[in-house]
Amino acid sequence: MWSGPRNLSTALMRSFGNRPDCVVSDEPFYAVYLTLSGIEHPMREEVLGSQPTDWRKVANAASGPPPNGAKLWYQKHMTHHMLPAIGRDWMRACRHAFLIRHPARVLASYAAKRETVALSDIGFVEQEALFEQAAEIAGDAPPVIDADALLADPPAVLQALCKALAIPFSERMLSWPAGPRDTDGVWAAHWYDAVNKSTGFGPARPLATLEDPGLKSIEAAALPIYERLAAHSLR
Repeated sequence: MWSGPRNLSTALMRSFGNRPDCVVSDEPFYAVYLTLSGIEHPMREEVLGSQPTDWRKVANAASGPPPNGAKLWYQKHMTHHMLPAIGRDWMRACRHAFLIRHPARVLASYAAKRETVALSDIGFVEQEALFEQAAEIAGDAPPVIDADALLADPPAVLQALCKALAIPFSERMLSWPAGPRDTDGVWAAHWYDAVNKSTGFGPARPLATLEDPGLKSIEAAALPIYERLAAHSLR
């Protein structure tokens, strides 16, 4: 599942993780991204110490069989982690889907966690490029779900996603126990406070109106990309 940050990506990971037939992995390329970019993120050293920093090791694992003999392996990937130095051939071993969210919502949520935000932080440009690569691999557009639609009608959107991925839908995807998971990344202590309190998908909320000129400029750059991907959203 390819998502930018603050897209309900962890809630969707909780949804799949509550299936008895599924294992999940939380942002396996995060330490690779920090290593290659040199960027300062919250808990940087903890992240670097918790995961492989060689993208080849991560890619080899991600393209292999599911851990522990599970039938399904849900990999939560952040699109902005996929820097140009990271190879893409491993993607051919996987099925791909995309989780999108209106950039105003992403930016309002992201800015609450970090003081500075750039277009490169929220992954829209990379998400479109990865979408095109996944379409080339599959020979058709991969499934796309919109976070707003997911909140508005979780059963319908999750059933449509499962159908598009040719996997059975499970009612257990609609709710989950509160609290952290052993499969959460070490960065959960900084980012996952809300999702750790959740037991399901929350209510849909009105679209955020951004006042900060810098955030509005980023929204304007990201919005056309969002709209192009939204044209493929499952209905």
